[in-house]
Amino acid sequence: MLEVQGLCKHFLVGHGPLGRFQHPDHVIRAVDGVSFTVAEGEVFGIVGESGSGKTTLARVVLRLSPADMGSVRYRGAEVFGMDKAALKRFRREVQPVFQDADSTLDPRQHVASILEEPLLIHGVGSGEERRRAIRGVLGQVNLSPSLLSRHPSELSGGQRQRVALGRALLLEPHVIIADEPTSGLDPIVATQILALLLKLRRERSLSLVLISHDLETVAYASDRVGVMYRGRMVEVIGGDYFREGARHPYSRFLLGLDESLGETVLQEGVHEYVHASESGCSYLHSCPHHVHDCHVTAPSLREVAPGHLVACHVVK
Repeated sequence: MLEVQGLCKHFLVGHGPLGRFQHPDHVIRAVDGVSFTVAEGEVFGIVGESGSGKTTLARVVLRLSPADMGSVRYRGAEVFGMDKAALKRFRREVQPVFQDADSTLDPRQHVASILEEPLLIHGVGSGEERRRAIRGVLGQVNLSPSLLSRHPSELSGGQRQRVALGRALLLEPHVIIADEPTSGLDPIVATQILALLLKLRRERSLSLVLISHDLETVAYASDRVGVMYRGRMVEVIGGDYFREGARHPYSRFLLGLDESLGETVLQEGVHEYVHASESGCSYLHSCPHHVHDCHVTAPSLREVAPGHLVACHVVK
């Protein structure tokens, strides 16, 4: 369904005109050679802390930001090579649900207009057909039709997130990329939103890319989990085995499985992107298990058990 291969996104850093000079020390690799696949009907979770590159990855996959290297293929077609018509189909079939619904819902519009807008953009149905579709999706996301006349500011956080999800569903997508869809919500509301996503996935046979910093959420909801650290995918493992079967030192640190990785690890650069001048493993300076190869070459993902990939020179 969705195949990401060797995806890279770099940013220049610095101040003033000299900051634009592409010296290696002035380039950060926000997404650094990430590869993964998402099968039809699969929930693929991506977990990592702030600064790991999750949101940047989502934006590049959605073609909201250009890639510097690598490819994104949807149903076999290269997304960055799509013509206008193919890209419009892609945008209809692959829908985002972003973390902050406030920033994606126009505060000047009523909920009815917000929900109708994507249907108008894609030329879907007559006025009555669009109204019928909106009423139907309100039921699916558990919202009352009485909210259609309200502005986003008059809704609760959970209601706004349901509106954002409903807007994505109206185009009947095949893939939803949900970036921190429950972040900032009350725990009860967050649980409801997650349950709703999984229910819709079953009912519609959706593929779901679920991005979160919440390990429990990702492990519970996902068929497979990808762990990101400083722009790189360091482990891919089945969701059922993630809690106890993770083997990359960073994954084990996140899960509290390796006591030799102390509290200081989190302070030693997890929020820093990889600079282009760096070589070796991105986790090198935080890992107590490093060997000579870790200083020289960045490890690639390799299979250590059926369906279990780890990017580590030490893990066998």
